[in-house]
Amino acid sequence: MTNRRAVVTGASSGIGEATARALRERGWEVVAVARRADRLAALESETGAVAFAADLTVDADVEALAAFLDDLGPVHSLVNVAGGARGTDRVEDGRVEDWQWMFEVNVLTAQRLVAALLPQLRRAAAADGHADTVFVTSTAAQTAYAGGSGYNAAKAAEAMIAHALRLELNGEPIRVIEIAPGMVRTEEFAANRLGGDRAAAERVYEGVEAPLTAADVADVIAYALDAPAHVNLDLVTMRPVAQSAQHLLARGPLRPRVEEAPHA
Repeated sequence: MTNRRAVVTGASSGIGEATARALRERGWEVVAVARRADRLAALESETGAVAFAADLTVDADVEALAAFLDDLGPVHSLVNVAGGARGTDRVEDGRVEDWQWMFEVNVLTAQRLVAALLPQLRRAAAADGHADTVFVTSTAAQTAYAGGSGYNAAKAAEAMIAHALRLELNGEPIRVIEIAPGMVRTEEFAANRLGGDRAAAERVYEGVEAPLTAADVADVIAYALDAPAHVNLDLVTMRPVAQSAQHLLARGPLRPRVEEAPHA
C-alpha cells in the first residue's frame, strides 16, 4: 500500500510530535493535529506533515477536521496521542475540575475522533485492504498507584474504548492497537501534571537510568502500523528497564549482580 495517510493527534510536542516525525521518515503522509498552531507550523516546515490546528474537546473543531480530511484524501490510520494528566491528589482530595479535564482530553476526545473518522477509515480499508486505529494509553491504565487515581481512571477508560472498539469492528479489516508506555521523559508531561513546576518534574526522573523517550514510543507505533496487515498488536506494554513495574523503579546505575568467588 502506497501513499498511506495517518492522522496524529497531540502532535505539537512529546509522543505525538515524535510519531509524526517517525511516520514521515517511513514515507507516510501525516496530518498533524494539536491546538498550538505555531508549533504545528514548525513541524510542517521541518517534516512536510500537514498541520491542522484544532481543540479536540470542541465538537465543531472535530467536525472541521473530518471535513478537511474528507477533501484531502483517504485516511488509513488514526493515532490517538492527545491526552495528559493533572495533579497527584488522593481520591479524597481530588479536584473535580482536574478529573473532568483528564476525562475530556483522554477519553471523550478519543471517542469523538473515532466517531468522526471511522467512515473515512472504512473507505480507505475498502480501497486499500486495511486501516488502523491506535490508542496511546499508559501503564496507569493497568495498575493503580497512590496519587494517580484521576489519571488511572481516565487512561483505563480510554483503554476500554480500544477494547470495545476491537470487538465492535470484528469482521472488518481495521486494526485496533493499544500502546501503553510506562515512564517516558518528555518536555511537558510531568511539568503539566505538576502545575508547571519544572524542578518537581525533574525530580520525577532523578537517578533513573534511561527513561523511555518520545522517540522510543513513536518507533513502536510506527512498527505496529507498518506490520503486515493481518498482524494486530492488540496491546504493547513498554517500560524502561529501570521500571520493573508501575511501583518499582530503580534510581541509580543499572549493573549486573556479580557473585563473589567462594573463599578457599
